[in-house]
Amino acid sequence: MNAQAAHAPLALTAQDIGRAATLSLYDELALSPKPGLVTLTCRGSHDDMDAQTFMRSLLALRGYFVRIAELGAAGAPFEALERCGIAAEARMLAATRGVNTHRGAIFMLGLLCAAAGAVGRRATPGELREVLRERWGQALAARAERPSTLPGGIAARRYQLRSASAEAALGFPTLFETAEPALRGALARGLARTPAHLDTLFATMAVLDDSNLAHRGGLTGLRHAQTTAQRFLASGGSGRHGGLVAAADIGRDFMRLRLSPGGSADTLAAACWLQRMG
Repeated sequence: MNAQAAHAPLALTAQDIGRAATLSLYDELALSPKPGLVTLTCRGSHDDMDAQTFMRSLLALRGYFVRIAELGAAGAPFEALERCGIAAEARMLAATRGVNTHRGAIFMLGLLCAAAGAVGRRATPGELREVLRERWGQALAARAERPSTLPGGIAARRYQLRSASAEAALGFPTLFETAEPALRGALARGLARTPAHLDTLFATMAVLDDSNLAHRGGLTGLRHAQTTAQRFLASGGSGRHGGLVAAADIGRDFMRLRLSPGGSADTLAAACWLQRMG
Protein backbone atom coordinates (compact mmCIF):
# COMPACT_ATOMS: atom_id res chain seq x y z
CA MET A 1 0.00 0.00 0.00
CA ASN A 2 1.48 3.38 -0.96
CA ALA A 3 1.61 6.36 1.42
CA GLN A 4 -1.21 8.19 -0.37
CA ALA A 5 -3.58 5.21 -0.04
CA ALA A 6 -2.60 4.73 3.60
CA HIS A 7 -3.68 8.30 4.39
CA ALA A 8 -6.81 8.32 2.21
CA PRO A 9 -10.05 9.26 4.01
CA LEU A 10 -11.97 6.23 5.20
CA ALA A 11 -15.22 5.56 3.37
CA LEU A 12 -18.44 5.55 5.35
CA THR A 13 -21.50 3.51 4.50
CA ALA A 14 -25.05 4.55 5.31
CA GLN A 15 -25.04 1.79 7.91
CA ASP A 16 -21.94 3.30 9.57
CA ILE A 17 -23.58 6.72 9.66
CA GLY A 18 -26.89 5.46 10.99
CA ARG A 19 -25.27 3.29 13.65
CA ALA A 20 -23.30 6.27 14.91
CA ALA A 21 -26.50 8.31 15.17
CA THR A 22 -28.25 5.63 17.24
CA LEU A 23 -25.23 5.23 19.52
CA SER A 24 -25.01 9.00 19.99
CA LEU A 25 -28.64 9.16 21.09
CA TYR A 26 -27.80 6.45 23.61
CA ASP A 27 -24.81 8.53 24.76
CA GLU A 28 -27.23 11.33 25.57
CA LEU A 29 -29.71 9.06 27.34
CA ALA A 30 -26.99 7.39 29.44
CA LEU A 31 -25.48 10.67 30.65
CA SER A 32 -26.18 11.27 34.35
CA PRO A 33 -26.69 13.50 36.29
CA LYS A 34 -28.46 15.57 33.68
CA PRO A 35 -30.71 18.52 34.62
CA GLY A 36 -34.38 17.91 33.98
CA LEU A 37 -33.79 15.23 31.35
CA VAL A 38 -34.52 11.52 31.25
CA THR A 39 -31.61 9.26 32.21
CA LEU A 40 -31.36 5.49 32.65
CA THR A 41 -32.48 5.87 36.28
CA CYS A 42 -34.52 9.10 36.41
CA ARG A 43 -37.50 10.61 34.61
CA GLY A 44 -36.17 14.13 35.08
CA SER A 45 -38.96 16.71 34.72
CA HIS A 46 -41.17 14.29 32.76
CA ASP A 47 -44.19 12.31 33.91
CA ASP A 48 -44.91 10.68 30.55
CA MET A 49 -41.56 9.07 29.66
CA ASP A 50 -38.64 7.15 31.11
CA ALA A 51 -35.59 5.25 29.88
CA GLN A 52 -37.73 2.42 28.49
CA THR A 53 -39.70 4.94 26.41
CA PHE A 54 -36.46 6.28 24.99
CA MET A 55 -35.13 2.81 24.22
CA ARG A 56 -38.31 1.92 22.32
CA SER A 57 -37.88 5.13 20.35
CA LEU A 58 -34.21 4.39 19.61
CA LEU A 59 -35.05 0.95 18.29
CA ALA A 60 -37.81 2.38 16.09
CA LEU A 61 -35.46 5.01 14.61
CA ARG A 62 -32.45 2.83 13.75
CA GLY A 63 -33.49 2.28 10.15
CA TYR A 64 -34.41 5.95 9.65
CA PHE A 65 -30.87 7.23 10.12
CA VAL A 66 -29.58 4.69 7.61
CA ARG A 67 -32.30 5.54 5.10
CA ILE A 68 -31.78 9.29 5.28
CA ALA A 69 -28.02 8.80 4.87
CA GLU A 70 -28.81 6.83 1.70
CA LEU A 71 -31.00 9.69 0.48
CA GLY A 72 -28.15 12.12 1.09
CA ALA A 73 -25.78 9.91 -0.87
CA ALA A 74 -28.28 9.82 -3.74
CA GLY A 75 -28.50 13.62 -3.87
CA ALA A 76 -32.14 13.69 -2.78
CA PRO A 77 -33.92 17.05 -2.50
CA PHE A 78 -35.05 18.41 0.84
CA GLU A 79 -38.64 17.32 0.19
CA ALA A 80 -37.52 13.67 0.16
CA LEU A 81 -35.61 14.13 3.41
CA GLU A 82 -38.65 15.76 4.97
CA ARG A 83 -40.94 12.89 3.95
CA CYS A 84 -38.45 10.43 5.41
CA GLY A 85 -38.40 12.38 8.68
CA ILE A 86 -42.20 12.56 8.87
CA ALA A 87 -42.42 8.80 8.45
CA ALA A 88 -39.77 8.32 11.15
CA GLU A 89 -41.71 10.54 13.52
CA ALA A 90 -44.79 8.40 12.97
CA ARG A 91 -42.77 5.27 13.83
CA MET A 92 -41.41 6.97 16.94
CA LEU A 93 -44.89 7.94 18.14
CA ALA A 94 -46.19 4.43 17.48
CA ALA A 95 -43.34 2.94 19.50
CA THR A 96 -43.76 5.37 22.42
CA ARG A 97 -47.57 5.40 22.41
CA GLY A 98 -47.72 9.02 21.37
CA VAL A 99 -44.86 10.43 23.46
CA ASN A 100 -42.40 12.80 21.77
CA THR A 101 -38.99 11.49 22.75
CA HIS A 102 -36.85 12.33 19.71
CA ARG A 103 -38.67 14.73 17.37
CA GLY A 104 -35.83 17.24 17.54
CA ALA A 105 -33.21 14.55 16.99
CA ILE A 106 -35.11 13.18 14.01
CA PHE A 107 -34.78 16.63 12.44
CA MET A 108 -31.23 17.54 13.46
CA LEU A 109 -29.48 14.18 13.35
CA GLY A 110 -31.42 13.24 10.24
CA LEU A 111 -30.07 16.25 8.34
CA LEU A 112 -26.56 15.54 9.59
CA CYS A 113 -26.77 11.92 8.49
CA ALA A 114 -27.94 13.06 5.06
CA ALA A 115 -24.95 15.40 4.84
CA ALA A 116 -22.58 12.60 5.86
CA GLY A 117 -24.14 10.35 3.24
CA ALA A 118 -23.57 13.04 0.64
CA VAL A 119 -19.88 13.24 1.59
CA GLY A 120 -19.48 9.46 1.75
CA ARG A 121 -16.32 9.47 3.86
CA ARG A 122 -15.06 10.70 7.19
CA ALA A 123 -15.18 14.48 7.13
CA THR A 124 -14.49 17.40 9.41
CA PRO A 125 -17.38 19.18 11.11
CA GLY A 126 -16.74 22.15 8.84
CA GLU A 127 -17.05 20.01 5.73
CA LEU A 128 -20.31 18.48 6.92
CA ARG A 129 -21.75 21.89 7.74
CA GLU A 130 -20.79 23.24 4.33
CA VAL A 131 -22.43 20.32 2.53
CA LEU A 132 -25.57 20.77 4.61
CA ARG A 133 -25.83 24.45 3.70
CA GLU A 134 -24.91 23.96 0.05
CA ARG A 135 -27.37 21.14 -0.59
CA TRP A 136 -30.37 22.08 1.53
CA GLY A 137 -29.76 25.53 2.99
CA GLN A 138 -32.20 27.32 0.72
CA ALA A 139 -34.98 24.82 1.42
CA LEU A 140 -34.28 24.99 5.14
CA ALA A 141 -34.50 28.77 5.06
CA ALA A 142 -37.89 28.52 3.35
CA ARG A 143 -39.01 25.97 5.95
CA ALA A 144 -38.00 28.32 8.75
CA GLU A 145 -40.47 30.88 7.40
CA ARG A 146 -43.40 28.49 7.78
CA PRO A 147 -45.42 29.00 10.99
CA SER A 148 -44.90 26.00 13.27
CA THR A 149 -47.80 24.21 14.92
CA LEU A 150 -45.52 22.37 17.36
CA PRO A 151 -45.17 23.51 20.98
CA GLY A 152 -41.50 24.47 20.65
CA GLY A 153 -42.06 26.40 17.45
CA ILE A 154 -45.02 28.23 18.94
CA ALA A 155 -42.94 29.17 22.00
CA ALA A 156 -40.08 30.37 19.80
CA ARG A 157 -42.44 32.63 17.87
CA ARG A 158 -44.13 33.92 21.01
CA TYR A 159 -40.86 34.91 22.67
CA GLN A 160 -39.05 35.89 19.44
CA LEU A 161 -36.40 33.20 19.84
CA ARG A 162 -34.38 31.44 17.17
CA SER A 163 -36.36 28.29 16.39
CA ALA A 164 -34.98 24.84 15.60
CA SER A 165 -35.83 25.47 11.94
CA ALA A 166 -33.94 28.76 12.00
CA GLU A 167 -30.94 26.99 13.60
CA ALA A 168 -30.99 24.47 10.77
CA ALA A 169 -31.23 27.18 8.12
CA LEU A 170 -28.07 28.76 9.57
CA GLY A 171 -26.25 25.42 9.52
CA PHE A 172 -26.75 24.65 13.24
CA PRO A 173 -24.45 27.36 14.64
CA THR A 174 -24.88 26.25 18.26
CA LEU A 175 -23.79 22.74 17.36
CA PHE A 176 -20.81 23.66 15.21
CA GLU A 177 -19.64 26.80 17.04
CA THR A 178 -20.36 25.85 20.67
CA ALA A 179 -21.19 22.20 21.35
CA GLU A 180 -18.71 20.43 19.07
CA PRO A 181 -15.73 22.63 20.11
CA ALA A 182 -16.74 22.24 23.77
CA LEU A 183 -16.75 18.45 23.53
CA ARG A 184 -13.53 18.32 21.55
CA GLY A 185 -11.83 20.68 24.01
CA ALA A 186 -13.04 18.79 27.07
CA LEU A 187 -11.73 15.48 25.77
CA ALA A 188 -8.45 17.10 24.74
CA ARG A 189 -8.03 18.34 28.33
CA GLY A 190 -8.28 14.75 29.49
CA LEU A 191 -11.82 14.79 30.90
CA ALA A 192 -13.57 11.45 31.01
CA ARG A 193 -16.66 10.98 28.87
CA THR A 194 -19.24 11.77 31.54
CA PRO A 195 -17.84 15.17 32.60
CA ALA A 196 -16.96 15.99 28.98
CA HIS A 197 -20.51 15.28 27.84
CA LEU A 198 -21.98 17.11 30.81
CA ASP A 199 -19.87 20.23 30.22
CA THR A 200 -20.90 20.13 26.57
CA LEU A 201 -24.55 20.00 27.58
CA PHE A 202 -24.10 22.98 29.91
CA ALA A 203 -22.14 24.94 27.26
CA THR A 204 -25.05 24.39 24.88
CA MET A 205 -27.67 25.33 27.49
CA ALA A 206 -25.79 28.55 28.19
CA VAL A 207 -26.33 29.91 24.67
CA LEU A 208 -29.11 28.00 22.90
CA ASP A 209 -32.60 29.44 22.50
CA ASP A 210 -33.96 26.11 23.70
CA SER A 211 -37.62 26.23 22.70
CA ASN A 212 -38.42 23.25 24.92
CA LEU A 213 -37.33 25.28 27.95
CA ALA A 214 -39.36 28.24 26.70
CA HIS A 215 -42.41 26.03 26.17
CA ARG A 216 -42.23 24.55 29.66
CA GLY A 217 -41.01 27.57 31.65
CA GLY A 218 -41.59 30.63 29.51
CA LEU A 219 -38.87 33.19 28.90
CA THR A 220 -38.15 33.26 32.64
CA GLY A 221 -37.47 29.52 32.65
CA LEU A 222 -35.21 29.74 29.60
CA ARG A 223 -33.15 32.59 31.05
CA HIS A 224 -32.89 30.82 34.40
CA ALA A 225 -31.50 27.73 32.68
CA GLN A 226 -29.03 29.77 30.61
CA THR A 227 -27.78 31.71 33.63
CA THR A 228 -27.50 28.55 35.71
CA ALA A 229 -25.44 26.87 32.97
CA GLN A 230 -23.16 29.89 32.63
CA ARG A 231 -22.52 29.94 36.39
CA PHE A 232 -21.87 26.19 36.48
CA LEU A 233 -19.20 26.47 33.79
CA ALA A 234 -17.68 29.63 35.27
CA SER A 235 -17.21 27.79 38.57
CA GLY A 236 -15.18 25.06 36.87
CA GLY A 237 -17.77 22.76 35.36
CA SER A 238 -18.22 19.09 36.10
CA GLY A 239 -14.51 18.27 36.17
CA ARG A 240 -13.89 20.24 39.37
CA HIS A 241 -14.15 18.74 42.83
CA GLY A 242 -17.85 18.44 43.60
CA GLY A 243 -18.83 19.22 40.02
CA LEU A 244 -21.10 16.23 39.57
CA VAL A 245 -22.78 16.94 42.92
CA ALA A 246 -23.42 20.52 41.76
CA ALA A 247 -24.90 19.19 38.51
CA ALA A 248 -27.22 16.91 40.47
CA ASP A 249 -28.33 19.88 42.59
CA ILE A 250 -29.16 21.79 39.40
CA GLY A 251 -31.12 18.77 38.25
CA ARG A 252 -33.28 18.90 41.35
CA ASP A 253 -33.86 22.61 40.79
CA PHE A 254 -34.92 21.96 37.19
CA MET A 255 -37.27 19.20 38.30
CA ARG A 256 -38.86 21.53 40.85
CA LEU A 257 -39.42 24.10 38.08
CA ARG A 258 -40.44 21.42 35.53
CA LEU A 259 -37.68 22.55 33.16
CA SER A 260 -36.23 20.21 30.53
CA PRO A 261 -33.57 21.38 28.04
CA GLY A 262 -34.59 19.02 25.25
CA GLY A 263 -33.07 21.09 22.47
CA SER A 264 -29.75 21.14 24.27
CA ALA A 265 -29.95 17.36 24.71
CA ASP A 266 -30.47 16.92 20.96
CA THR A 267 -27.48 19.15 20.31
CA LEU A 268 -25.33 17.12 22.71
CA ALA A 269 -26.29 13.94 20.84
CA ALA A 270 -25.34 15.63 17.57
CA ALA A 271 -21.97 16.65 19.01
CA CYS A 272 -21.38 13.04 20.09
CA TRP A 273 -22.25 11.97 16.55
CA LEU A 274 -19.76 14.44 15.06
CA GLN A 275 -17.11 12.99 17.33
CA ARG A 276 -17.88 9.49 16.07
CA MET A 277 -17.77 10.75 12.47
CA GLY A 278 -14.30 12.30 12.89
